[in-house]
Amino acid sequence: MANKTCLITGANSGIGFETAKALCVKGYKVILVCRTKEKANTAISNIKLQYPEANMDYAVADLSSQAEIRSLAKVLAERQQVIDVLINNAGSWYSDMVLTDDGIERQWAINHLAPFLLTHLLLPLMMASEDPRIITVSSDSHFHGKIHFDDVNLTNNYHGLRAYAQSKLANVLFTRAFDQIKPHRKLTINAVQPGLVKTDIGLKHTFSFHGLIWKLRRLTGKTPDKGAATSIFLASNEKIKGESGKYWDNCKSKAVSKKAANTYDAERLWNLSLQQCGITDYFGQIV
Repeated sequence: MANKTCLITGANSGIGFETAKALCVKGYKVILVCRTKEKANTAISNIKLQYPEANMDYAVADLSSQAEIRSLAKVLAERQQVIDVLINNAGSWYSDMVLTDDGIERQWAINHLAPFLLTHLLLPLMMASEDPRIITVSSDSHFHGKIHFDDVNLTNNYHGLRAYAQSKLANVLFTRAFDQIKPHRKLTINAVQPGLVKTDIGLKHTFSFHGLIWKLRRLTGKTPDKGAATSIFLASNEKIKGESGKYWDNCKSKAVSKKAANTYDAERLWNLSLQQCGITDYFGQIV
């Protein structure tokens, strides 16, 4: 896999870190997208301790901000000629409802709109690859999700778990819609279920009670390296070249929820996402 480049969001810890480390071992150049320079440098140093030859770079962005996502894409366009793999790994879970500077609920902004917008902005770099692969980390929580089209911010009925499940359902619907309307066959996109993983996602921005529940629940979870296995598989396995529009768990594709298979909802979400990101033509720059 020498000379292939993979961009991973949320790459400084948990599943993202383990994905970055494994792909470095496979010979990829890995670009770690992190919230701060300090977090990126720490992650890079930790990988270098084990694999001194690892080829890495980093970029900084707060993925809750569409302005920062657009700035990130500009920086990458200046530095890179090609991105072979984009792994939309970054995810969040919040107990309380807070709007971003764009007026969007944080989980919806980070978990769904960030992958939607960043993928759009990086399409020219990905089309320079012979085998461009887009991977978005979702969750089986999508089986419990519902897209509240009239109020995706959940302004009148907010709960952290409800917002999380909604955003994970959106990941799968985005994957479905993208695959159905993409203008080039070589572009592939898939969603991933990493499983219950022992990370700090349920501790960072949650009420003390929610944090306690997460600590107990994650006791039965996978280690982050095992949680990263399917993302690594989708990024690097040559046998699945061309596979697209699927939902993967334990390195195998599986059925999605009825809501995630709803073509009408996929189209409706696509149009809403275009509006929220201020995009008029998602694929226009590569057609």
